[in-house]
Parts: sequence; structure tokens; C-alpha cells
Amino acid sequence: MIIARSPLRITLGGGGTDLPSYYREHEGFLLAAAIDKYVYVNVMRPFTPGIYLKYSQLEHVDHIADVKHPIIRESLRLLDFKTPQVEITTLADIPAGTGLGSSGSFTTALLKALYAHRRRHLHQEELAELACHIEIDRLGEPIGKQDQYAAAFGGVTCFTFHKDDRVTARPLNISMDTFFDLEDNLLLFFTGYSRSAGSILKDQDVRTKDSDDDMLKNLHYVKELGYQSKDALEQGDTAAFGEIMHKHWLHKKQRSSGMSNPQIDQWYDLAMNNGAVGGKLVGAGGGGFLMFMAKDRNKLRHAMTAAGLEEVRFRFDFEGSSVVLSS
Repeated sequence: MIIARSPLRITLGGGGTDLPSYYREHEGFLLAAAIDKYVYVNVMRPFTPGIYLKYSQLEHVDHIADVKHPIIRESLRLLDFKTPQVEITTLADIPAGTGLGSSGSFTTALLKALYAHRRRHLHQEELAELACHIEIDRLGEPIGKQDQYAAAFGGVTCFTFHKDDRVTARPLNISMDTFFDLEDNLLLFFTGYSRSAGSILKDQDVRTKDSDDDMLKNLHYVKELGYQSKDALEQGDTAAFGEIMHKHWLHKKQRSSGMSNPQIDQWYDLAMNNGAVGGKLVGAGGGGFLMFMAKDRNKLRHAMTAAGLEEVRFRFDFEGSSVVLSS
């Protein structure tokens, strides 16, 4: 039995520049942090032949081609299971569709578990690239690479997405005081809305490929804000980082009419009037979690809780994708 887990992530700056339609022409940059909320995958060999899957649905099939779950199907194909006899069970601390990169976390955890089950080790970069290959190349999802890389590497990391598809990862160079400041004053609140990132990202992807001037200017500016976020945090100026987040959110909303809605805007304004320096929706937009940098976290917590939003407290994860049980 193998149990692997991968962390979920929050984007701290530059989000959206990790899509191939952008970085292959202009190079992308973003800053992401893995958090201690996880997707778990359990892989074991059952007593009877067949493929047994337990996720939000149950599957029992004899052939890989009959597997309905696309990521599991392509992962099994990748490892070339000749006579499938495998049971895969998945669990998650936070449900999918909430903007924390659960799909990339699931894919990396699944691959980590499957390769460990075959007694094969994957390095962080190799794991991230295989996960991207499955989701982007094999399944044609209009998504970027940050979720897979943030899950595989863990930590608070700067990612540069090069034009030739290489990805460079470098840990953010900040003091322990700044780490603790971020962990204490970055607050996540669930909006109650779940959504698929595909439709919002597909619009961005199409417009970027078509060299839409407004979209490209927006992404260029967001990338610059990503560099500014990095500099502010490495200088220990978390207040400036919060202000940059606010600028990021204003520009992020311009990418798509589905990025926000009147209720989310109302909650955002409430937070800004009650202790937040800046914030944004984490992920592609349209729902999921609102994240704020607080100057008065108690006041912010009370205001958002009174408005009916649930806070999810977190710490950073520095392990990345890992095998937590092998027996």
C-alpha cells in the first residue's frame, strides 16, 4: 500500500502568466506558496483483477480505456499497466473547484503514488513535468503549469516559465519574520462558490493566442506585479505586498466578466473596510477563496465571519509531493 499526498497552493503574484499561450511568446513569472491542505492518493494491489477507483464516484472496470476519470486513465496509460490489478482511493482536505490548484495536486499525488507502487522514484521537476504532460498535452486542458509545480516543489517559490517550456524554480529569499508575518496575516475565506477554472482560462487562452492587445497588456502588467510582490516580500514589506495584491485583483477582474460577481465584490469591499490591506480571489476566478493580507486580522476575521464566510487557517508546506506511507 502506498499513500502519497500533494499540497494545495495559493498564488502570491503573477498568476495567469503560466499558460503556454502566454509564456511561449513572452515568458511568464509567478510566485506561489504551497499550504498544509492536501490531496491524498492511496494505491494498492487488490486480491482480484481489475481497476477499482474510489473518488467522488466509484468505478470498477477491467480495462484502462474504460476508466471514466480522465487523469487516472491517462496516468495508468503512461505507466503502461499491462494487466491492471490496482485500487486507487482519493481524499482531499478541501474540495475541487475552489481555486487552490486541486487538479494539479491530485495529478502529482497520483503519479507519486503510482510510481512508488512500481518502486520508481520521481524527482520534483520530473514529477511536475509529467503532471503537466497529462493535463495539458494529453487532455488538452487550457491551464497553466503553476499548480503542478507548486504541488511538486512545495515551499514559497518563484517560478519562471521560459519560452522553450523549461521552468526554473527558486525559493523566495525571505526572512523567518516575514514567513511568520505572512502565515499570521494572510487569511483565506471560502465564498461558497465552486467552479471549474476551464471556462475562464479558456477565454484567456484563446484571446492570448489571438494576440488580443488588452489581454496581453493585462498579463504583462500582472507579471510586473509578480516581480514587485517578490521584491516587497524579500524586503520584508508585507504591507506593500498587500497593496500590490489589491492592484492585481483590480486588473484580474478586467480579464473576464466571470472573474467576479456583485456578492464577491461586496465581500471584498467589506474586507477592505475592516482591516485588509489588499486581497483577491485565489485561482482562475469566479468563486473559491478570497485571500486577504491583513493589517488588523482580528477585525477582518470578525467582519467576514459575521458576513457568513468560513475561514480556513493554514501554514506553509515545505515538503511538496511526498509518500507518507509505504507498506
